[in-house]
Amino acid sequence: MNSFFLTTPIYYVNAKPHLGHAYTTIVADAVIRFHKMLGEDTFFLTGTDEHGDKIMRAAEQQGRSPQEFVDEISASFHDLWPLLGIRHDRFIRTTDLEHRRAVQAFLQRVYDAGDIYFGEFGGHYCYGCERFYTEKELENGLCPQHKTRLEFISEKNYFFKMSRYLPWLKDHIEKHENFIRPHRYRTEVLAMLESGELEDLCISRPKTRLQWGIELPFDNAYVCYVWFDALINYISALGWPNGPDCASRWPGEHLVAKDILKPHAVFWPTMLKAAGLPVYRHLNVHGYWLVRDTKMSKSLGNVIDPLETGRRFGLDAFRYFLLREMRFGEDASFSEDALISRINADLANDLGNLFSRVLSMAAKYFASRVPEPSVLMREDEAVAELCLHSLQNFIQLFGNAQFDTALESLWETVRALNKYVDSQAPWALHKRGDTARLATVMHMLLTAMRKTALCLWPAMPDAAGRMLEQLGSPAAGNAPPVYDLQRESGAFDGLAPGTIVAETSNIFPRIDVKREPSGNVKKAKN
Repeated sequence: MNSFFLTTPIYYVNAKPHLGHAYTTIVADAVIRFHKMLGEDTFFLTGTDEHGDKIMRAAEQQGRSPQEFVDEISASFHDLWPLLGIRHDRFIRTTDLEHRRAVQAFLQRVYDAGDIYFGEFGGHYCYGCERFYTEKELENGLCPQHKTRLEFISEKNYFFKMSRYLPWLKDHIEKHENFIRPHRYRTEVLAMLESGELEDLCISRPKTRLQWGIELPFDNAYVCYVWFDALINYISALGWPNGPDCASRWPGEHLVAKDILKPHAVFWPTMLKAAGLPVYRHLNVHGYWLVRDTKMSKSLGNVIDPLETGRRFGLDAFRYFLLREMRFGEDASFSEDALISRINADLANDLGNLFSRVLSMAAKYFASRVPEPSVLMREDEAVAELCLHSLQNFIQLFGNAQFDTALESLWETVRALNKYVDSQAPWALHKRGDTARLATVMHMLLTAMRKTALCLWPAMPDAAGRMLEQLGSPAAGNAPPVYDLQRESGAFDGLAPGTIVAETSNIFPRIDVKREPSGNVKKAKN
């Protein structure tokens, strides 16, 4: 059995989770579910990053210890994910004892190999980024991320000889087309490597300035730089250096937002190379969710609460919207209008209407049992061919992180089935007593609906489960509905004649909204 290991970033606990965190983790959950349906042995890792300057400052502002502060915020992430339908295999915290030990073992290994040295350095330090910037990296003298003036700090620290491994990294990226995807981020990283701006990486902070961190094993007067510490979670969670899971599951894939491209695309692979470990298979990079064309920010008051939104509009509909609306790798705009429009158009009008009308006709004409088909006509064969082609496209696209187009490929079948109902007019076949033809049409519809519902399970697990149950193909508990999705895409079958189906369906009702004079949504019903 193939193994598939996927990670989200470990989220920094200086603030509570928002839509951006939820999107990354929902995508990871959907990808894991997809690979389960391919029959693979999956492992899904997420967690929280809990060391560094920002944590110290946030805790001090609240008059609390750093540990008390991170315990509370970490719990808000841990407790949110199940409420969004997310099922991870491990939730790691960088304050976990086994992670601390793994970080120290990793540092010692790289130090013993001669790739860590002690030196004095003066640089522009951003407390928001918790890193030094060179003159070349500044934008008009400001932090490129926070657009703030930086403090010049000169101190003695430990450095990782990252520059030694940059030629190797450039060569590796050029030889492996999909190492970083989408392609635009591969291009961006290669431009970084060719710019000459990247130097050795400062990986320590003196305890005289920062005590909240993991001590260096070779000098207890220093703690580890938060990024060097955090990235190691991807193997410490598997029990590195001695755990059996590390050998069987690593290397895996990472899923991150574009603002942390450099640490994952440059720091992490060079760290792994220095430690003599295999590099990850793929780095999958997504864009930002914007609100009113602006990145979400507490100060702007445009932060979206994922749990509240999911509860208002339906969790599975919310998950579907996030996967369908954003072209992976690019930025996307979030608005309630866009969410409602997508729910009403795709889920209520297209998919929900299909299930409602077909199941009602199956109840009326065949006592809610799947009929036996007879001879297929050309239009029936076209439906079967389109359905299987859509599934094959879905598998290829979803596996390549093209989630929006993967779902669109399924909707080609959904829309075609609605047209097939109109063109074949089962009510007319029933009226003139053409039972054999009516049975064939209904069998084609129900079979194609089951195929479509199977593929929707990664995106909308609860709704897809209810659709499959209505079609007489319930999954067992939280298990995937099938473990061989590839086979499902090669044969138009799966619903035996005589299978009992539901009499009605109302999984995706339309959302009606009331608006305030300003035009804002006041209330949503679903």
